[in-house]
Amino acid sequence: MTRITHSQHSRRARGFTLIELLVVLVILGLLAGLVGPQVMKYLGTSKTKTARVQIEDLSSALDLYRLENGGYPTTQQGLEALVSKPQGVSSWNGPYLRKSEVPLDPWGNEYRYRQPGEHGQFDVWTYGADNREGGEGENSDVTSWAQ
Repeated sequence: MTRITHSQHSRRARGFTLIELLVVLVILGLLAGLVGPQVMKYLGTSKTKTARVQIEDLSSALDLYRLENGGYPTTQQGLEALVSKPQGVSSWNGPYLRKSEVPLDPWGNEYRYRQPGEHGQFDVWTYGADNREGGEGENSDVTSWAQ
């Protein structure tokens, strides 16, 4: 049987010293400083990619609406026409989206819709994270047309 002396036992029981904890905190801070910006960059681009996919889904739903109803919803009817029957539309066979609501963009804003569009038969777009026209990176506009 191994005998543990009082000094060995107290050394094990007292845990980490303040210096050891500070060293660990500094190392964690350095790692966060190196890795953090890269992670945030990927989060920003993933929201932009999500917006592109959602706009493609909305565009496909608008095309299906046109096939069944003879035209795209008006600007006044908006994207809501994809989930609830607008007045005066007799052949509506929706909802045309999987969910019974028009999705918000990844930043929590409504998608904008215009028909007739300035860039095609219709335009669907979002202004990005800042919800203002223009911008770069995560603040850039995401549109249904090529920019």
